[in-house]
Amino acid sequence: MKSAQWFQGLKLPRCAAIAITLLLVGCQQAPAPRPAPVVPMRAPVSAPPVRVVDYLAAPCEGLWSLAQPTALDNPLYWLRATECAARLSPAEARATARQLSDDGWPAAFRRGILLSNGNVAPTERRDYMTAVDAESVAIPRPVRPMWQLWRDNQQAQLQLSEARSRYAALQTRSDTQLDALRQQQITLRHDLAVTRRKLEGLTDIERQLSARKPADLSDAPRGADAGPVRPTADAGSPHAAEGGHPEETPTP
Repeated sequence: MKSAQWFQGLKLPRCAAIAITLLLVGCQQAPAPRPAPVVPMRAPVSAPPVRVVDYLAAPCEGLWSLAQPTALDNPLYWLRATECAARLSPAEARATARQLSDDGWPAAFRRGILLSNGNVAPTERRDYMTAVDAESVAIPRPVRPMWQLWRDNQQAQLQLSEARSRYAALQTRSDTQLDALRQQQITLRHDLAVTRRKLEGLTDIERQLSARKPADLSDAPRGADAGPVRPTADAGSPHAAEGGHPEETPTP
C-alpha cells in the first residue's frame, strides 16, 4: 500500500502509473525461486591397468613351461615358440621335447614344434603329426591358423622327403642299368676283338691257299703222262656193299 501511495504522490501519467503498480504487485506475489539441489561429485573411477605381455620379446628359457591360458591362447606365444625352437640344435630340441609333460594339446603341439627342428626321419615326423592331429579338436580358435600353417609346412616336408626318396631310388636304378650297359659294352668289345682276330686269321689262310693254287696246277701231270684213272665205286654196287675194290679194266 505504501508503494501505491508513493506512486500516487508522483505526478506521472495515469497509464504509466497503472503499469508500474501492476508490475510491483506481480513481483510481490511471485514466489521466490528454490535453489537447485546440490549433487555430490563422485570421484572418477579409474580402470585397472591392463598388462599386455609381448610374447615376441619373451625369453626362450622359460617359454616351454608356461601354462597360463592367456599364453596358450595367444598365437604370438606359439610364433615365439617356433622362433625359439629354430635356434636350438637338433640334440637340444630333442632333449627339450623329452622334458615336456603330457598335458593335452599344448604339450603335443610344443613337442611337434621342437621335433620338427630335430633332424627327424619321415616316420618320426608322421608320428608327432598324428599326435598333434589327435588333440586338434581342443586347440583354441585363435591358435588354429597358426597350427594349420605349421601342419602345412610339415606336410610339405614329408612330400619333399618322399620326392627325395623316389629320386634316390631312381638314381640307384639308373646307376645299376648304366653299370650293366657298361659291362655289356665291355663284353661286346671283347667278342668283337675275338671275331676280328678270327676273321683276320681266315683271311690269311685264304690268301695262302690262293697263292698255292697256281703252283699245284703247274705240278700236276697232263695228257698221256697221267696214269690210269680208277673208277670210283658206286654206292649201290655189290663191291661197295661188301667193302671190296672194283676190278680194274685192262687198257687195250
